[in-house]
Amino acid sequence: MISVFDLFKIGIGPSSSHTVGPMVAANLFLTSLLKQSPLTTIKNIEIELYGSLAATGKGHATDTAIYLGLLGHTPSTIDTRLTGEYLAPIFADKQLNLSGEHIIEFDSERDMYWYDDTVLPYHPNALTIRALLTDGSKYQQTYYSVGGGFVINEDDANNPDEDHASPTIDIVPYPFNTAAELLEQCREHDLSISELVLANECHYRNQADIFSYLDTIWEVMQDCVTQGCKNSGILPGGLDVKRRAHDLHNQLCAEKDLPIAKTDKLAAMDWVDLYALAVNEENANGGKVVTAPTNGAAGIIPAVLHYYRDFLTDYNQDGVRKFLLNATAIGSLIKQNASISGAEVGCQGEVGSACAMAGSALAEIMGGSPAKCLNAAEIGIEHNLGLTCDPIGGLVQVPCIERNAMGAVKAINAARLACRGNGQHFVSLDKAIETMKQTGADMSDKYKETARGGLAIYADNRIPTATRGVSVNYSQC
Repeated sequence: MISVFDLFKIGIGPSSSHTVGPMVAANLFLTSLLKQSPLTTIKNIEIELYGSLAATGKGHATDTAIYLGLLGHTPSTIDTRLTGEYLAPIFADKQLNLSGEHIIEFDSERDMYWYDDTVLPYHPNALTIRALLTDGSKYQQTYYSVGGGFVINEDDANNPDEDHASPTIDIVPYPFNTAAELLEQCREHDLSISELVLANECHYRNQADIFSYLDTIWEVMQDCVTQGCKNSGILPGGLDVKRRAHDLHNQLCAEKDLPIAKTDKLAAMDWVDLYALAVNEENANGGKVVTAPTNGAAGIIPAVLHYYRDFLTDYNQDGVRKFLLNATAIGSLIKQNASISGAEVGCQGEVGSACAMAGSALAEIMGGSPAKCLNAAEIGIEHNLGLTCDPIGGLVQVPCIERNAMGAVKAINAARLACRGNGQHFVSLDKAIETMKQTGADMSDKYKETARGGLAIYADNRIPTATRGVSVNYSQC
């Protein structure tokens, strides 16, 4: 089981695989390098991006994320309001201060290489960082950003049977590799999905620490929605996409006490749309978000949690914890048996996974049995199968922001459908996950976060010529 500490991570926008992961990779590189040689022996740094990281990296701020990581910043602690200040010496003075301790010459035009036509064997999201040392030798590492901020190095990729991200599954109290095994464990031990996940988490950490982390994740999600509702203007990148959450929030607040708000049976869905839009506009603006399980799909789980908070009668903090623990089980199953990476399987792996996670979690909150929760998760995946990842201009804006609103509403409906049933469904969750994996394998690469097909082909007509292929400076947002 992948831990809740791994699956839900505090990071920055606009992408968990293309922004958070590369920043993590830069951190890992410095840590690894320091075991071989002191910083003072480094003369220069070279960076190579491959596949999807190169194809859409400029719109995803992949390059600046790596620079920030080499400066010593981490996704969870960086102050996104100061990224412009952090990056200024790189672009103005062509200097890179490694870990804030050793300044080297660095030219982003000369030392950053973009190989969008080259895909390394293990995963489409690959990067190599190379240090040229004063004695003439070189030290390099290749990393794969496999979705959701997860990063593995070349050694991990060459030894796939070793799980470096989480504790080994065979020693937790209630191990499961499939949804069928999860359901059997719940039935045998009379546990809900959230209770089972909590017991497994407690095998490695005390309950107070787990609850504290879950509470922090929920606080960041709520703050992200609040900021998204406050902020207005145009999103960066050249598409001139106007932020909608601010105006929508004002409209809904103004209508709150009007007769229409009391008679419209679907008014809650307008708020769910708002919550999702707010999060993903913050993400598109390079703000602080929670990977849930990715940045591209970061609005779905917060939106459904806000629906629980604002429209169900039994909201409490314990319910939020159960929600996130339940969602962890579903996300773990999908990541282990398929993928949560848009570059690997398309957006079905991002929005589809988040929809399944939120649907299952809400079903438990609504009193659904483990069987009904898995039914809700299956509905969430089944009705996102084949969903392509085709962001216009390589930016996490169109169709990504609106797609989260649709995914959140779909998750709520999945939970309601499942809770009205008996937990049985014609297609099992395991079959749906396997189908998603196979569909992703069959999908053309142009529909997997390369900005070469689908809606993304409209980029040339929408982005001003002067800004095409130019990295987005999210520090100016």
